[in-house]
Amino acid sequence: MLKASDNPDAKAYLERRKLNPHKFYYTEKFKEWTNSLKPTFDSTAKDEPRIIIPLFYQDNLVGFQGRALGPSKIKYITVMLTDDAPKIYGLDEIQKTKTVYITEGPFDSTFILNSIALCGADGDIAKWGIRNRVWIYDNEPRNSEIVRRIQSKIESGESVVIYPNSVVEKDINDMVLSGLDIQSMIESNTYSGLEAKLKFTTWKKI
Repeated sequence: MLKASDNPDAKAYLERRKLNPHKFYYTEKFKEWTNSLKPTFDSTAKDEPRIIIPLFYQDNLVGFQGRALGPSKIKYITVMLTDDAPKIYGLDEIQKTKTVYITEGPFDSTFILNSIALCGADGDIAKWGIRNRVWIYDNEPRNSEIVRRIQSKIESGESVVIYPNSVVEKDINDMVLSGLDIQSMIESNTYSGLEAKLKFTTWKKI
């Protein structure tokens, strides 16, 4: 498996999005490479190149996401090598005693200090030793699923990021590409409790 920085297409794609190609890997034939680690695909026909986003836990590779480089029906494919391991990107790199920011995607998490990304449904983060956390969802006030998830976090007493109306970009990567100071943006728009409910009511469009 190549570092993404060693493949011109993968490197160009990541750098275009201001992502560090040294953090990710690349494989020309994703299905074939995946099956060499864990029998996953019945057929390796119509194989395709993908960027590999590694999931480490206690310094062991426990899974990965394959991100399509070209047009694909499935943009991300997640494969776990260890079934009971956390589906979390960046878990080995954070300081759990500090505030941990939780994003929707691994790429977005690389722009924020002390952050992780869930590569699956919202799991029980506390069991991995993360207690002081802030949830960051995409800025899609008309997306019913995102609205539901933010509302659920607020009702559970969690801290969430709710963007001001001046921000039109959909996700963190887009905000970075548009020149926003994302760390400052996140820190100054984190809410919980009644304040979160008020901001959320103003933000949502459905």
